[in-house]
Amino acid sequence: MLIIQRFLLAFVLVMVSIMPIGMISSAQAATAEDLNEDCRQALQILYRVQPVAETLSHNAKAILVFPNMIKAGLVFGGSYGEGALMRGSTVVDYYNSVSGSWGLQIGAQSYGYAIFLMSDDAVSYLDKSKGWELGVGPTVVLVDEGIARNLSTTTLKEDAYAFIFDQQGLMAGITIEGTKISLIKR
Repeated sequence: MLIIQRFLLAFVLVMVSIMPIGMISSAQAATAEDLNEDCRQALQILYRVQPVAETLSHNAKAILVFPNMIKAGLVFGGSYGEGALMRGSTVVDYYNSVSGSWGLQIGAQSYGYAIFLMSDDAVSYLDKSKGWELGVGPTVVLVDEGIARNLSTTTLKEDAYAFIFDQQGLMAGITIEGTKISLIKR
């Protein structure tokens, strides 16, 4: 047991020492203008990697974009990032995304995600609730490569579609389930 504890401590120390300082501070943009630009750039990255996301954007009522999420964990973990709600190319509001988890996990990583709100009801829910706990409220479909191949504007049936992109770091698995999205002031 002592050997496992020492191994875990050594692993955490190595992870912290190799994790770039920029990765830690990138979860929070310096200014609203920085966050606006980060969101626009993140969408361009997503559209290059998942062209179906750009197709969805033409029908979306709004898009929640979180360009710089940071996730870290050692048994207990969490993630944090700030993003914006965009209607077309206009930023409407700012939000943060927070989640906590526990279980068999170790590591740290950064990633971005975007949620395409396809119905007025989904946008209204976000506005009225001043936040959103994913898994409660409108249905969100996490789009992976298999779903993306069969997704088109004629097959859209759900309130929202989420894409995770630009993953970097060392951590097994990514999920947005259990994430709380809350309105913030910028």
